[in-house]
Amino acid sequence: MTRSSSFTFRIALGSAAVLACAASATLAWGPEITQEVQNPTPGSAAAAPRFKPLPPPSLNFYGSAGLIDMPSSEMLADGTYAVGYSWFGGQSRYNITFQALPWLSASFRYNGIRNLNLFGFDTYYDRGFDVRARLWREGRYRPEVTMGLQDFAGTGVYAAEYFVATKRFQTPALSRRSGPGTLKVSAGLGWGRLGSYGAIGNIGGKRPTFVGGSTGGELSYDQWFRGDFAPFGGIEWQPNERLSLKAEYSSDAYVTETQVSDVFERKSALNFGLEYQYSDRTRLGAYYLYGSEIGFSTQFQLNPRQPIAPVVVPAAQPVVPRSIWAKTQAHWGQGWSQSQSQKTIYRDQVAEQLKKDGLILEAIDLQGTVAEVRFRNPRYRSTTQAMGRVARVMANYLPASVETLRVTPVQGGIGVSTLEVRRSDLEALEFDPEASAALVAVAGLSEARPLAQDALHSDELYPAFSFSTGPYTRPSYFDPSRPFRIDVGVDLKASYAPAPGWILAGTLRQRLAGNTAQGRASNSVLPHVRTDISSYAQYGTTLENLFVGRTWKPGQNLYARANIGLFETMFGGVSGEVLWKPVNSRLALGVEGNYVIQRDYDQRFSFRDYKTFTGHASAYYELDNNYILQLDAGRYLAGDYGGTVSIDRVFNNGWKVGGFFTLTNVSAADFGEGSFDKGFRFTMPLDWMLGKPSRRGFGLTIRPTQRDGGQRVAVPGRLYGGIRASHRASLQDQAARFWE
Repeated sequence: MTRSSSFTFRIALGSAAVLACAASATLAWGPEITQEVQNPTPGSAAAAPRFKPLPPPSLNFYGSAGLIDMPSSEMLADGTYAVGYSWFGGQSRYNITFQALPWLSASFRYNGIRNLNLFGFDTYYDRGFDVRARLWREGRYRPEVTMGLQDFAGTGVYAAEYFVATKRFQTPALSRRSGPGTLKVSAGLGWGRLGSYGAIGNIGGKRPTFVGGSTGGELSYDQWFRGDFAPFGGIEWQPNERLSLKAEYSSDAYVTETQVSDVFERKSALNFGLEYQYSDRTRLGAYYLYGSEIGFSTQFQLNPRQPIAPVVVPAAQPVVPRSIWAKTQAHWGQGWSQSQSQKTIYRDQVAEQLKKDGLILEAIDLQGTVAEVRFRNPRYRSTTQAMGRVARVMANYLPASVETLRVTPVQGGIGVSTLEVRRSDLEALEFDPEASAALVAVAGLSEARPLAQDALHSDELYPAFSFSTGPYTRPSYFDPSRPFRIDVGVDLKASYAPAPGWILAGTLRQRLAGNTAQGRASNSVLPHVRTDISSYAQYGTTLENLFVGRTWKPGQNLYARANIGLFETMFGGVSGEVLWKPVNSRLALGVEGNYVIQRDYDQRFSFRDYKTFTGHASAYYELDNNYILQLDAGRYLAGDYGGTVSIDRVFNNGWKVGGFFTLTNVSAADFGEGSFDKGFRFTMPLDWMLGKPSRRGFGLTIRPTQRDGGQRVAVPGRLYGGIRASHRASLQDQAARFWE
């Protein structure tokens, strides 16, 4: 095949579309999508544009977008969750990075340095947090520039600050079948670790090695961008989508490792690497570093917007206009009887159709031209999608006289919102290209009304008994003698619901294997509300929880919960919560109180002597881009007073990533290692991985260190998450799914 011409188009997302073309090499600026048009013979398949994403930026040894040991200014795709492992010269680094915003990323790192005998360990383990912010995007002539803080909230072993710029260029294709390559050139200035070799200046005098102290956790902002600063830089060439060749000049002298440890000798400032993009999510690398060491890395990048297996569900039934099937009902409403027996027939028809969609009818209310259906959604992650399917069933199976459809999802036995839509609008919008926007304009969302006394409830729901079995894991992190421990086993769960809003539930747990019981004993000076985990892990068969709970609506925009029993591994007692959450408001306010007693180590029905009252006032606010800000203030399990700040990003497909920190009246010295409670958490939905609809997910909360300050009891059934999912901000954000 003869190559007659080649043009490459680059489109920068989030800015005005910019078009550039050249016969062989084109300058690119921050491209997100590449369109290649080759051999544009009219009518041929090759003439059609082909859009494909560029290879994602690779991660450096610190888990940030970069070269090898040095950073670059690149950012991952928005929302990307990346996990990496790197090793060289007796140093292992486990990294987790989240691209929180298109211009902001954060990383958590756990390091192991062999033979660094500073604190009495053969291998010194250290934790650190990084944050990077892009100052401006790449342009036609200007490079992309990013500022970074490295290990800014740890002991400071790897503490550094930097500015780095990266410019990208296209290189000619190596063959006719391959597309053009990409050359990335990066250069920057670093302080701290990144200013320890080849310094060209100094700001503020000498800088200490451990800026965060021996316990870490303190922000040594007075040391940021202070001390010696030095240049670093490098190049990365990607000849195709799979391969990357890297070379860099490092400004890290590795003073601590080479002087205190005999792990490796730094002979050169030059590093070289070869990386291979094994799959869309996996990248492997091998390197020659500092003139003396061989290293390797493994990277996994998960984008919540790109599921491993796209969720496949049966197509929703189409809305059949009444004009087709209701011609015999002359006046629409006079052709059916509103007797109780007739209503029962319609109830059973709707229940049967909802069951085919995996939904459960709770109740139906037929009042002339108005009908309301209350339903439970055990299948679809999107409440909007479930509402759309309920509305279609109502439009197809209720009497033709019914014009107003009210769809009410039920959570914990109570209706949490009502979507009201005209049946004629559904019929008109079914195939409208702007159906989603039109639905938002014509539908109404309001607080669920009290159900009419003559409404028909499902005969088969209460009392209800269910049980399930499944595996469980309980990890324990960052013990200096063994950084990762885990117990695995089987859970037997059972629940009994005697009436709407009531539940009796419990979990019997059987540990099959694990080593959490061999963890270090607590040295906390506070009450041991969390640090006795190794003592609780000594037993094989335990009662994880057993409680009675009730949820109800005490008033307008108010939701309430009460629980009594064994809540979790370590505590049981009495808990109550009230939440104020208007359907159309982004703001919610709540208050919770718990009187709890510490459970005995065997986790049966006996208790220890420690008992306390703990409670919080909470404020929740839904920010743009699916961020949820939560502020809590009150009394924690160890008797300390303070507040917690949390921010989570919730994706429409169920992914959830966030972080938190807690400050209380406990001093850093009394708190111990880490100085204050902090961490990050994520939830990965099962349907994202399996391709089958499910509301379940796999979640973890990781703290740099587990201490007793700033801890809360884990109470089942807290209100906000379930209520929010059926309110305006969440439903409107997923309006398009109403038609799926």
